[in-house]
Amino acid sequence: MTALLKVSQATDIGLARKLNEDSILCDVRDVFVVADGMGGHAAGEVASHIFTATVEKQLLSDDTVLDEGGLRQIFTAGNEAILESIREHPERSGMGTTATMLCIDGKTAYWGHVGDSRLYLLRNGSLEQITTDHTYVAELLAAGSISTAEAMEHPNRNMLMRAVGVEENFRVDTGQLDILSGDMFLLCSDGLTNMVTLAAIKTILEASDCKDKATALIDVAKAGGGLDNISAIVVEYYED
Repeated sequence: MTALLKVSQATDIGLARKLNEDSILCDVRDVFVVADGMGGHAAGEVASHIFTATVEKQLLSDDTVLDEGGLRQIFTAGNEAILESIREHPERSGMGTTATMLCIDGKTAYWGHVGDSRLYLLRNGSLEQITTDHTYVAELLAAGSISTAEAMEHPNRNMLMRAVGVEENFRVDTGQLDILSGDMFLLCSDGLTNMVTLAAIKTILEASDCKDKATALIDVAKAGGGLDNISAIVVEYYED
């Protein structure tokens, strides 16, 4: 039995921003990352690129184990690299990044996550969000203080409660799951999910005639307004 990964990836500045603060990574060790920088004038694009560059550097080390503990170590290294950049360049104070990371190891998927970029799994016709948004509104929603409809319109819906590169001590969500043939993963920044409904995302992921699903998702987000940078990585897993 042979396992096959089919990957499509794309990132776009969108229609309203002057810079693309997103950074993505697809590594030969079947590691995938979407990072969405924050800080604007405080160099959000620098923070996201520092994180993905740190991931690449960590993957070159023979000591890096790609399980949940290993992903936490990678996140910690990325966090320290961003904080060190701020110490060397005080004008970058306030920058940080979200980061969502997926590692495929045989028939197991490991993931790590901080912020409001997302990881989804499409399996047997059901699209499930694997990660939890680390936002103020997500906390209100989880507490039952607001409805889903109110969350979509809340003025503070983009307020992050966790990010990489903001403080020394931070928490990383991690997890693992068994993979089945036909599973499809989507990593994306909120520039996609704020512009495109989950129903529309699912339709594109399930389209057998769509050869570049990541670009197709970005095109739909831009058609819906493209108010933010947009990034997507689609990973399809098959067994022969």
